[in-house]
Amino acid sequence: MNTLLLSGDFKEMLPNDYVGFTFFVGCMAMMAASAFFFLSMNSFDRKWKTSILVSGLITFIAAVHYYYMRDYWAGSVEVYGLEGGKSPTFFRYVDWILTVPLMCVEFYLILKIAGATKKLMWTLIGASVVMLVTGYFGEAVYQDNAALWGFISGAAYFYIVYLIMFGEAKELATKAGGSVLSAHNMLVKFVLIGWAIYPLGYMIGTADGQWYSFMGDIGIDMNVVYNIGDAINKIGFGLVVYSLAVASTSKDAA
Repeated sequence: MNTLLLSGDFKEMLPNDYVGFTFFVGCMAMMAASAFFFLSMNSFDRKWKTSILVSGLITFIAAVHYYYMRDYWAGSVEVYGLEGGKSPTFFRYVDWILTVPLMCVEFYLILKIAGATKKLMWTLIGASVVMLVTGYFGEAVYQDNAALWGFISGAAYFYIVYLIMFGEAKELATKAGGSVLSAHNMLVKFVLIGWAIYPLGYMIGTADGQWYSFMGDIGIDMNVVYNIGDAINKIGFGLVVYSLAVASTSKDAA
């Protein structure tokens, strides 16, 4: 199996492989978003270039991983058939461990103007790493205790929500006001609503033997849920930062 998937041969998708199709679309969407963010960097003041660069890096890293995840999925379907497709869990968590902390960095970058400290940035990054590592344990290592690891991961997630909705990050955004506050509030909505998509995928994929076993009867592959969540959140985060940069640059020009 590993020889097949790591051989470097591009795997063909079956015409009725809707899961593989979402990997393909996700890869193309992330790559297009990366090109957009990178090419627009010179349109903004220096203080916004880092934020736009980070947005482009988030989607570029995701695009590369989606290319490999699509190939991994198609290769497993080639061996086991459509019903036996294997989820590229390891590749997905490698992607998340790189991109989710960068999404937390975006909060620091837009709030830096209001006095955000690196301590806040590292607190958000630390919580996101705990959220992801415990999620991986539940999904790939200790599947019999997926509910417990999911609970720990969820606790870290809600800590992030607390910091950006009611804690120091919210105070700084309120202090800055204007377009910074608007952008912060929009990013908060992505974390509160967009990131909430991922627990659904987690529960669908780890439902066997857990209290939420009914989630396994939904009939949707967890990869589809994850892929939709990634497209919404990673591209959406970047577009919010881009909009803030446009608004700020236009205001300064006026």
